[in-house]
Amino acid sequence: MRDVGVLGIGQTPVGEHWDRSLRDLAVDAARAALEEAGLDRVDAVYVGNMASGILCGQENLATLVADAAGLLPAEAVKIEAACASGGAAVRAGFQVVAGGLHERVLVIGVEKMTDRLTDGVTAALATAADADYEAAHGASFVALNALLMRRYLDERRVGREAFAPFAILAHANAAKNPQALFRQPITAAQFAASPAVAEPITVLDSAGICDGAAALVLAPVEECRRRASGARRPAAVRIASSASVTDTLALGDRRDPLVWESVAGSARRALKDAGVSLKDLDFYEPHDAFTIVTALSLEACGFADRFAAVDLAREGRFDAGGDLPICTLGGLKGRGHPVGASGTYQFVEAVLQLRGTAGEAQVPGARVGMTQSVGGSGSVALTHVLEAV
Repeated sequence: MRDVGVLGIGQTPVGEHWDRSLRDLAVDAARAALEEAGLDRVDAVYVGNMASGILCGQENLATLVADAAGLLPAEAVKIEAACASGGAAVRAGFQVVAGGLHERVLVIGVEKMTDRLTDGVTAALATAADADYEAAHGASFVALNALLMRRYLDERRVGREAFAPFAILAHANAAKNPQALFRQPITAAQFAASPAVAEPITVLDSAGICDGAAALVLAPVEECRRRASGARRPAAVRIASSASVTDTLALGDRRDPLVWESVAGSARRALKDAGVSLKDLDFYEPHDAFTIVTALSLEACGFADRFAAVDLAREGRFDAGGDLPICTLGGLKGRGHPVGASGTYQFVEAVLQLRGTAGEAQVPGARVGMTQSVGGSGSVALTHVLEAV
């Protein structure tokens, strides 16, 4: 197995891109990553996307993107793992470069969501749940997370205001990210007054519907070191590990729905394979699609004891100047959550942190970071550890 690094990155601003198609967004991010990598050809193109067939009427997406980007006849494959599709595409690229099957691989995550009305997007997202035993009974994705949050609140015996620090820190960090959708800080009072989506989840507990694409070029780490030196970057970035773990699709089939085994298992494997511990991490990018997901992920990974994540958040332990900064450029909540692209946005942002080029959002001295993409209600988790080399 070879060490794999990130040769180039690119992203589009996250937003409502009425004038850009799914194809346009993917190509914009791809060309930016290729330009930074100094390449006009790659051996393969892996596209992470959840719902192009439903939302845009377009499948065979990877070949479409490779064609539009002028990359034919490269191998091109779409990879779908619900909201973890971007992370799954990164893992696929990592595996083929590490195994020596390809030298240079372009990974793109893309989603175009705003061309459909909210009901259509909600229906598309519900396909990540169990169609027979959840979706067929009207359990939307937000409703399932609302059930989780209600149980957490009841067992922890706190009010929903306990989750406010997660949304507040995400928006505060997004304010420092020019690519983010929600660059406005929010207050506890605004969080408390936020209208309900599915009680107890409100608008400010939830990542927004949006469009975007983020891309990266993967190559053997030695090539990345040479390019970093030539570009006078502070560091090259190595993917130290990649892990994928699954759990039941339906929440009702789990021993305890508040213990996310896929998140816990993928984090353990990724940390072990990278040879690091939780204490070695300088930042963590969770899949904060809802504030309840942030809390459950922090607890599953071991950053907090059960039901303690909300207490640590209140103390500022996960803020930009805290013990473990999270959602450093806004996360899914502040940056926005174009579902199939969120995993690649996390990766691009982690690379910026490890290069020392994250601007106002820079975590001082960041050398090791962890990203995590979660699909469904914790049914699949992709975790990656990255380090500056």
